[in-house]
Amino acid sequence: MAVVKPFAALRPQPELAARVCAPPYDVMTESEARRMAADESLSFIHVSRPEVQLPTGSSASSPAAYAAARSAFERMIDSGALRRDPAPGFYLYRQATRDHTQTGFVALASCEEYVRGRILKHELTRVEKEEDRVRHIECLSAQTGPAFLFHQPDATLAELARRATERAPEIDFEAADGVRHSAWSVTDAAVNGAIEQAFARLPRLYIADGHHRSAAAARVWERRPDDPAAAGFLAVIFPSDTLRILPYHRVVRDLNGRSSGEFQEQLGGVCARLPGDSPTPARKGMFALFMDGAWTQWQFRADPPDTGGAADTLDVAMLQRRVLEPLLGIENPRTSDRIDFVGGIRGTGALESLVQEAGYACAFAMFPTRIDELMAVADAGGVMPPKSTWFEPKLRDAMFIHRLGES
Repeated sequence: MAVVKPFAALRPQPELAARVCAPPYDVMTESEARRMAADESLSFIHVSRPEVQLPTGSSASSPAAYAAARSAFERMIDSGALRRDPAPGFYLYRQATRDHTQTGFVALASCEEYVRGRILKHELTRVEKEEDRVRHIECLSAQTGPAFLFHQPDATLAELARRATERAPEIDFEAADGVRHSAWSVTDAAVNGAIEQAFARLPRLYIADGHHRSAAAARVWERRPDDPAAAGFLAVIFPSDTLRILPYHRVVRDLNGRSSGEFQEQLGGVCARLPGDSPTPARKGMFALFMDGAWTQWQFRADPPDTGGAADTLDVAMLQRRVLEPLLGIENPRTSDRIDFVGGIRGTGALESLVQEAGYACAFAMFPTRIDELMAVADAGGVMPPKSTWFEPKLRDAMFIHRLGES
């Protein structure tokens, strides 16, 4: 049973939405955030990355940063750039690019269902990142960045979404990256009831992105048992068959004392080299290696039958188990400072630049994890390796904001 509730969202004025709504806080470097915030005084980056209001190098998790976030948030409300809807309801959020469209319901997912494990996870969270999101929620008394959830395809929800989006959207703009963001509200009580009932018939929800946001919201709920609004966490929930996952690539700073020739010779012992020099793997089980100014294609050798769980069959897991740890000595990619991760949206050209210009020794271009693989890991209660999936497009902060009761 998937428990979701309607809510009265705080939203940007339609004519200001393109200026207010911003990429998620955790997909930008500090320099990128500062540049975007400097170009737009209304950008929600002033709230989600408040260190941009402080001197360069200031901590994003300092009391001064949280105070700056609160001040910027209040200014946006006081100016009318953000306005709260008069009554609770569900919403629809559509993201469209030249070749991809996805539409999800915006709702409050249940913190209790999350804590009980009925909203399925596939990643571990880090305490310090959770605590940062907890402090951010508490300093604003609001959840400003939605968790990205999904469900198995459902005909009833698809029809309800189709009907709700037949009219012109209330918010509609194209961001600088070419993604068009559109939003509709559902104000009819009967339709809102039908949406809630349709979700209740689903066996479960899955987290695609936003594990730290979800965990932080649950922690705030536990701290604020007398605030009914804290019992739900802001989420956009999509059908799984409409989502697009891009690969998450790896770049490594050194070859663990080996020459490039020695490394490739040892790599040949655990992977088969394929003909071709494409930077893009063609199928699951393949990866491309960039080293010494050239791309080579490789394929993992098959595991023995019936070994390992669902998480162990992921390409990123096989790369870690067969290459990164035994050959390059990277035992824990979560903590090692010798490996970095590059989202697929940046393209393989970014990998080449890191190796040729930033001093990395090599780059691994991965084939994307499939949505059914993610679901299999989550259903089994497993944990995927860090940076296994890059969902694209990303949800914009401040499209919808969930305000909690005043503390």
